[in-house]
Amino acid sequence: MEHVCYVLYSKRHSKIYIGETSQLINRFKSHNKLAKKGWTIKYRPWKVVYVEFCDSKSNAIKREKQLKSSRGRSFIHNEILSTY
Repeated sequence: MEHVCYVLYSKRHSKIYIGETSQLINRFKSHNKLAKKGWTIKYRPWKVVYVEFCDSKSNAIKREKQLKSSRGRSFIHNEILSTY
């Protein structure tokens, strides 16, 4: 099963969300429509702005932690969100 690390962006609220999953489509639907509680429901709608494929869950979690660091957030804001 392939895992991904992903970044969501809410333009309306200027928020980012970083996560990992093996079911990106289902997870995206959950963030945008299905979930009834949690942090992401307050900032809908979300757009997938970045996806990295990883060969294992542990590598996806490791990359997620890197992207959540200050250096990773700088990368997201400077390299990815500059086009939004």
